[in-house]
Amino acid sequence: MTYVVTDNCIACKYTDCVEVCPVDCFYEGENMLVIHPDECIDCGVCEPECPADAIRPDTEPAMESWVELNRKYAELWPVLTVRKDPLPEAEARDGETGKLEKYFSEAAGPGN
Repeated sequence: MTYVVTDNCIACKYTDCVEVCPVDCFYEGENMLVIHPDECIDCGVCEPECPADAIRPDTEPAMESWVELNRKYAELWPVLTVRKDPLPEAEARDGETGKLEKYFSEAAGPGN
């Protein structure tokens, strides 16, 4: 099992999860985070830290595409190990549906 970041992170990018990760497996895109599924040790400490409830175990239904998205962008984006402020629109976008199609950016974030 691994944990993955799902669409509710898009356009929010809360980073509370990054602070508690013992293996530094979060990577930063322009408007979301991802978890490298091969680096995640399945400890689960990040899941309750996410204010947007965007982190899910890969054992939940329909997570395969999220595992692949997380894997792909973890290979392209820089690691993030420190907490940052969420995006300005985070509160307004939290819980919005269809964010992958509407807002997802392939661009890398700045990382640490």
